[in-house]
Amino acid sequence: MSFSRPNASDATLTRLREKDFSPFSGMCVTCLDGCPGYCEIGRSAIRGREYIYPQPYGKITAGSQKDYPVDFSHLNISGTCVGAHGVEADPDVATFPKVNIETRLGDIKLRAPWFTTGLGSTFIARDNWEGVAIGSALFGTMVGIGENVCGVDPEAKFKNGYVIHSPEMERRVKLFKEWQRDGYGEIIVQENVEDSRLKVLEYVIDSLGVRFVEIKWGQGAKDIGGEIKLPTIEWAKTLKERGYIVHPDPDDPVIQEIYSKGGIKEFERHSRLGMASLEGFLKRVYELRSKGAKYISLKTGAYRPRDLALALKCASEGKIDLLIVDGAGGGTGMSPWRMMNEWGVPTVYLESLVYKYAKVLQEKNKYVPPIAIAGGFTLEDHIFKGLALGAPFVKLVAMGRSSLTAAMVGKTIGELVKEGKTPQEYKKYGEDIQEIFSAVADLEKVYGEDWKKIPTGALGVYAYFDRLATGLKQFMAGVRKFSLEYIDRSDLICLTEEAAKVTGLPYVMEMDYEESMKILES
Repeated sequence: MSFSRPNASDATLTRLREKDFSPFSGMCVTCLDGCPGYCEIGRSAIRGREYIYPQPYGKITAGSQKDYPVDFSHLNISGTCVGAHGVEADPDVATFPKVNIETRLGDIKLRAPWFTTGLGSTFIARDNWEGVAIGSALFGTMVGIGENVCGVDPEAKFKNGYVIHSPEMERRVKLFKEWQRDGYGEIIVQENVEDSRLKVLEYVIDSLGVRFVEIKWGQGAKDIGGEIKLPTIEWAKTLKERGYIVHPDPDDPVIQEIYSKGGIKEFERHSRLGMASLEGFLKRVYELRSKGAKYISLKTGAYRPRDLALALKCASEGKIDLLIVDGAGGGTGMSPWRMMNEWGVPTVYLESLVYKYAKVLQEKNKYVPPIAIAGGFTLEDHIFKGLALGAPFVKLVAMGRSSLTAAMVGKTIGELVKEGKTPQEYKKYGEDIQEIFSAVADLEKVYGEDWKKIPTGALGVYAYFDRLATGLKQFMAGVRKFSLEYIDRSDLICLTEEAAKVTGLPYVMEMDYEESMKILES
C-alpha cells in the first residue's frame, strides 16, 4: 500500500532537500545542520501550526493524497451484451440517449443523481458560490449551504444571541432560487453546533422560505469542527463575541501587542465538536419539523463503524428524508492536511458498511431513508460505482471539490476571455464566451440573449454536469440499465480478492461461474 508522503507535499508547499527519504518519517535520509528547512518539520519550526493546513490557505481546496488499499479503481463496471432493462431490447430503441437519469427525493425533482454538498464559510466557497449555485439550479440538482455562514457574515445581525438577518445567507439562497428551472433541484442549509446555538435553521425556515435543512455530525475530511483564517484582530474579536473558539486569543494583551508589531498576521476560528446521541437527534428533528422544515437530512462523516450504525439508527427512528455518509479521501478547503490523509474510514469501506447496516434495518422492517454517499467522487464512473455499490439504499452521490473546481475554472477562463487573454488551449474553439463555453448552446435555447447574464462560473458547472450526465448514461447503457432503479450491485466486479472481501462483491475470476458452466455444458 502506498501512503501519502509525510513531511513534504505540494499541498503544504513543502519539499525535501534530498531525493532519498525514510518511507515512514518522510525525512531526508540525512538531515543537514545548515539546511534552511524546506520540509514540513523545517517550516513548522519557523511558522508552527500554520503548516497543519494546506497552503495557500483560503485560496485552494485540497484532497487526500493517500492511496488506500481498496478504492473505486479496484472495482470495474460489469458490462453485458444481452438484453435491456427499462426499454425494449431492440438496437433501434436501446440507445444511450434513451437512458433516464432523473430521480426524486420526495417531491423534489432532480435531473441527475448527484448534488453538491455543504459549501460553508470558507472564503473559496463564498467566492465561488455564484457559479456553483446558479450552475446547479440551471442543471436541476441540489446544492448545500454549509456550516457557519451566518456566524461569519460581517453584516449579520443578532438579537438575544440568535441570528435575525444575514445578507450572505440571503445572497446564497436567492441566487439559487432566482435561477431554478421548472421546479427541479433544491437548496439545503446545514447546521453545526454553533449554527444550532445561533438558530440558523430557524432563521432560514422563517425568513428565507428554506424547505430543506440538514443536521451535521461531520464529514469525511476531518474529525474536528470547521476552521477559517481571520486576517484582522477586530474580526477575531467579533467572532469570539459570537461564540466561536478563536486562536490566539484576541483579547489577550500580549497577543494584541504582538499583533500591533506585525508578529501575528492572522487568527484561526474553530467550531466546537458535536455530541451525537439518538435522543438529542430525535429532539432536534422534532423541533425543526415543528418549525416548518419539510425535508431534513443528516450528514455524518468517516467515523468508526459503530457511529455509522448510530447514524442509520437515528435516520431510521427520525424518519428523515436523506442520510449523507461522507467517506475519508474526499476534500475540503479547511481540513488539516495530515488529518485529511490519516483519519477516518475510506469511502469504499464505509459504503460497504452502509450497505450491510441498511440491510439489517430492512430485514427488521425498519425505515431506511434514501442515502447519499460522498468522499472523493468526481467523474461519471465514480458516480455509477457509488450508486451500484450501495444499491438499493444509496440513491445519490454528493460532491464538493469537483463542483467548486468547475466553477473556479469557468470563472477564471471567463475573466481571461473578457480581458482578451484567452489561453492558447481554448483558442481552437474561438475567441469569445459563446464559442468557448459549450454550455451556451443549451442555455441560449432557453434564455435567448439573456444567457449573457449567466456568470461563466455557472456555465462551467453546467457543462461539467452535462459531461457527467452523458458519461453516466453511456455506462448505464453498457450494462443495459436504462433507468436508475435498475442499477444494482451485480453491475460491479472486483479486480482483487481484497476488494471482494471488503465489498462482498464477486471477484472477477469467480463471477458468473455457475451460469457460464451451464452455457458451456448445455
